[in-house]
Amino acid sequence: MADGLVLLTEEEIQAALRDLPGWRREGDKITRAFGIRYHGGVAMIVHVADIERLISHHADIDLRWGKVRFSITTHDAGHKLTEADFDLARRIDAIAQAHMAEPIDD
Repeated sequence: MADGLVLLTEEEIQAALRDLPGWRREGDKITRAFGIRYHGGVAMIVHVADIERLISHHADIDLRWGKVRFSITTHDAGHKLTEADFDLARRIDAIAQAHMAEPIDD
């Protein structure tokens, strides 16, 4: 595991999810989908990618017609959840709002 990465406890994960409505846990990752027109989704992904580069943490991103889905885990921590995942989720929420993407159940 990379230096400085601390795995979250189950209690910490549940508390972090309560603070991030719309994000859900799927095993050792958190996910969320947004409805957005295709080209708007591309622009949103570029915006997210710029932030990811700056913070050195990356989501798996799935772009479909009318939908973008983000999946986050800390690869350097053995594909487990860390605070970095929830920080990135908060940043993605802000970017999605700026791009007028609509949260959807996936």
